[in-house]
This record gives sequence, C-alpha cells and structure tokens, in this order.
Amino acid sequence: MRLKHIKGSEDIVFNNENVIKNPEMYLGKWNSVFKNKNKIYLEIGSGKGSFILGKAKKHPNINFIAYEKYPSVLLGLLKKIEEENITNLKVICSDAYEIDKVFYKEISRIYLNFSDPWPKKRHEKRRLTSLVFLNKYDKVFKNFKLIEQKTDNDDLFNYSIDNYKKSKYIILKKSTNYNDTIKTEYEEKFIKAGKNINYVKVFKF
Repeated sequence: MRLKHIKGSEDIVFNNENVIKNPEMYLGKWNSVFKNKNKIYLEIGSGKGSFILGKAKKHPNINFIAYEKYPSVLLGLLKKIEEENITNLKVICSDAYEIDKVFYKEISRIYLNFSDPWPKKRHEKRRLTSLVFLNKYDKVFKNFKLIEQKTDNDDLFNYSIDNYKKSKYIILKKSTNYNDTIKTEYEEKFIKAGKNINYVKVFKF
C-alpha cells in the first residue's frame, strides 16, 4: 500500500520534542531519555501509533518506543502524545535496519504488528522476522527475549514461525484467529472485513 506523503511532515516530526533525534547517540543509555529505570518495550513499524499509544496509556510504569520509518504517518500519534500528556512514550523516525546501532541490551519486549511482508525473495532480508533482523534483535534485548507479532498475511506468519524456531525461540502462544484488546488501525479494518488475524508470542533466554 502506497503511503500518502504529507508536505512538511518531515519538519514537523523532527522538530517535535517527543521524537528522538540522532537516536544512535543514546545507545546503551535509553533509560536516561525516560529519566527512570522502567522496562522499555519497542514497536517496530508503529504506523499511526494507536497500538503503542494504547499500551503506553494502559501501562504507565513501562516505557514505550514507537519506531517508524515514514514521517507522514506519525503526525497523528505525536499530536495525541502532546494532547494527552503521555510521558512514557517516545518516537524514533528511522529505518529499522539500523536498530542494532540504536539499542544495546536495553529492550524487554518487541512488538511487530502488520509488518510489510516483502513477498519477493530478493527482499527477504527486509522482512522484520528474517534471520537478519532476528540476529539484530538478539543484540538489543536486555535479558530475556520476547517478541509479539500480529499479521493478516498467512505466508509471512508461517515464514516467521519457521525463523523463530531456527533462532531457538520457544512459542508461548499462537493463534490464527486472534482478537486483541488493543488494536492497530489496520487490525480494526481487517476484523470488520472478516479477515483472520494471526498472532504469535515467542521467547528465548
């Protein structure tokens, strides 16, 4: 799906105080950004941010980071963070391929919600559950490694399950008809259209 570009969105995003500029500068010291030692949960490909915003509001004692490549889709999320004075949610606008240059042994949980499936074989390394990315995640997790994934794409779901197993993850929960209490914008649309939602929660030491 082609994202609509909003003129001036780059300037708005990068001038917002809740967007972390030059995030690689905080490698190994992200707790200083939040000014506490609470756990940090990360959503990669947060889109418009309804999921991560809902999580931050529900769990004020956990720090959340929305990681999104495209500035245009972040405008609504940033507005809500300011209007609702959400202090435990920060935003990174960057390519997730650089994630291991941004975090080092700091993240307690990763959310992957409706990621681009990149169906062509030549684009496999761009998939957020490719072995390339799973190896990067190993470097950013603090202690235990915990990933929660939702997708409407059955091929991506099966591909992800295979790679979790290859990477020695244990499947804690798996569903092909999942109904989450906190949903993304895409998720709401898919459910209304009668589309099944695939979900998996995986863990390793």
